[in-house]
Amino acid sequence: MNFPFYIAKRYLFSKKSTHVINLISAISVIGVAVATMAMVVTLSVFNGFKDMVASFFTNFDPQIKVMPITGKSVAADDPILTEIRKLPEIDVATECVEDQALAVYGDRQAMVKIKGVDDNFDELTHIRELLYGDGEFELHAANLEYGILGIRLAEELGTGVTYQHPLHIYAPRREGQLDMTNPEDGFEEDYLYSPGVVFAVKQAKYDKNYIITSIGFARSIFAQQGMLTSLELRLKPGSDFDKTKEKIIEIANGKFKVQDRYEQQEETFKIMEIEKFLAYIFLTFILIVACFNIVGSLSMLIVDKKDDVVTLRNLGASDKQITSIFLFEGRLITVMGAILGIILGLLLCLLQQQYGFVKLGKSSGSFIVDAYPVSVHPIDIVVIFITVVVVGFVAVWYPVRYFSKRLLGTGTASPN
Repeated sequence: MNFPFYIAKRYLFSKKSTHVINLISAISVIGVAVATMAMVVTLSVFNGFKDMVASFFTNFDPQIKVMPITGKSVAADDPILTEIRKLPEIDVATECVEDQALAVYGDRQAMVKIKGVDDNFDELTHIRELLYGDGEFELHAANLEYGILGIRLAEELGTGVTYQHPLHIYAPRREGQLDMTNPEDGFEEDYLYSPGVVFAVKQAKYDKNYIITSIGFARSIFAQQGMLTSLELRLKPGSDFDKTKEKIIEIANGKFKVQDRYEQQEETFKIMEIEKFLAYIFLTFILIVACFNIVGSLSMLIVDKKDDVVTLRNLGASDKQITSIFLFEGRLITVMGAILGIILGLLLCLLQQQYGFVKLGKSSGSFIVDAYPVSVHPIDIVVIFITVVVVGFVAVWYPVRYFSKRLLGTGTASPN
């Protein structure tokens, strides 16, 4: 049996001669528990927002995107891309041509991203789940080229879900010299028609800037015949994603960039990770402040138990063992607070997931979700527990040694 731990446990749960010590010990546990609970809830909310954003991107972005490292475009029949298409794990491969252009409708205009895709784009992504309107997912019919606008872009241009007149698209000419006497000659002009739908990813990056159309239209207006800016892939169900990605990277041989969904949105997720890390740092400082309660509780306990210290020394306990008693006392308070805080934090997260008590706004429908999203990641719980234990142990180490040394220095000399 660990003698110092046994005595520390007795001290923690037994009544002290001064009742205020019991109160301060309870406050110390509660302080650590509240700080721990705040860390669990806050980091889980950040996870919730991250998972929510990832779900939106999942409906629009491909599983894997292959792009040239040098230049904007590459030949669609490039041998490397042909080899990638032939991999047995590939279910759908879509050629894309994407570039900036000017869209004009009536007296309104906006800089847009034209994303030209193959007809199988709806098999590659969940684009049909993002459409609003009475039409269908169509990119062209006969001699007409359709353009599906992001919902916020449609609002900005004033087209509505179904625009009655052709949408003018202008793109700079890539060859020849610009005639300054006739600036319009420096642009390619073409028209897009409405298929009767718009899309809503619920992300401004897409909803405010993108127009989805056929790859034939994009190649024509951007003078990219026989070229593509990216090859977008979907794997067959049951395929090992990580192994397939590594295989594609190996085939690409440094000439093409291979990105999964998270890497395609690297900037967005990196910002969210930085925000989450900063919140973790600030909450750790709050935890440090909460640990000062433990120091106060232990200092009063050491004074309260000075007679016990003399008795223990007379019974043969060494100074090291006596100091360990109070160190174990502080550690027990820390661990109890950590466990209690994690349990309370998980309970609050569960209640928020089930009932959404904490709302984002007063008016329903003002936001994408009405209540704060919550997602508990096991790795966060492990990190939080380790953080609380380490901070608590470090916080009590020096004060306990200092007060114990003063107390032991004034007592009877140890027989050891």
